[in-house]
Amino acid sequence: MTQGAGQGPEVERTATLRDFRVPAYVHETGPYVRSTHPGDTVPTVEEAYPEGYTPTERDLPVINRGDTVQVTPEPGPAPTAQPTTGPGPLYVVGDVHGYLDELIAALQEKGLIDAAGQWCAGTARLWFLGDFTDRGPDGIGVIDLVMRLSAEAAAAGGYCKALMGNHELLLLGAKRFGDTPVNSGAGTATFQAAWLLNGGQKTDMDRLQDHHLQWMARLDAVEEVDGYLLVHSDTTAYLDYGDSIEEVNDTVRETITRNDADEVWDLFRKFTKRFSFREGGAEAVRSLLDTYGGTRIVHGHSPIPYLLGEVGSEEEDEDTGPVVEGPHVYADGLAIAMDGGVTMAGKLLVQQLPLGG
Repeated sequence: MTQGAGQGPEVERTATLRDFRVPAYVHETGPYVRSTHPGDTVPTVEEAYPEGYTPTERDLPVINRGDTVQVTPEPGPAPTAQPTTGPGPLYVVGDVHGYLDELIAALQEKGLIDAAGQWCAGTARLWFLGDFTDRGPDGIGVIDLVMRLSAEAAAAGGYCKALMGNHELLLLGAKRFGDTPVNSGAGTATFQAAWLLNGGQKTDMDRLQDHHLQWMARLDAVEEVDGYLLVHSDTTAYLDYGDSIEEVNDTVRETITRNDADEVWDLFRKFTKRFSFREGGAEAVRSLLDTYGGTRIVHGHSPIPYLLGEVGSEEEDEDTGPVVEGPHVYADGLAIAMDGGVTMAGKLLVQQLPLGG
């Protein structure tokens, strides 16, 4: 959710789950449909929340848009052996959110790992766009797989790399700061409460080890590869952290290293913003491309069903969930969304770039 100049009323909050509940006007007909009464004035997205409010998945408005297109890659032949010399093909992976089995199946379908789960893609290049944990059953298993594939791909002359998502920041914060109050911009909050509401899994926290924390804390926030600017979130908030890719990544790592709860919360809050490219269009995308380079942005974070304006709920049965078959291209073709909505019975997307290549 992008923040505008408008601000809602100041509301002092305490660090309980009530801090993160959906506003009163989003109820009754479903978690993503606004219900109003005659004479009511429905606030805009910008008016509904105080500046600095950290959105959750239940705060996502549904806005039907007709100027976007979802790309469904045409079926191709069975995966063939990947090259063993020279730069290999480039792949990106959307939000995984603990769905390890789905990730393994998607990587196998693309010929990136074999039946035993080992890297078999030679010099191929694989980028994960962040959000490995929370909501799904095995976030730590996902991190372990990505870490192992990174070593195996490097040994084969390729690579497997990953970006920092807002859920990595959330898990880091919950582990480091727990119930320590932070200034959310709309009263007090805690990482622990936000983590639980946003799908934090006790099994992930129990299995979280120092090497997982160190790996997450060192992840880059932005990268540019083959003309694609890779980020996790569809937000322009990256501009707050530097005028170059190197400066943004250094600033993010330094913020995490300082271990200040309020600073890390502010970083998490900004990485949680969304819809900048849907609402701001090509101009918002170009603000990042002009600063950091690249000709198109590839991101995760906002599920494609939300970007398309489809009503969906993570509580719905699998048979009634949204259908997502491929990436979503929008903002005059400059933005490519990769979160297929695996947490709401959608598809975990693994896509070769360029599209159709």
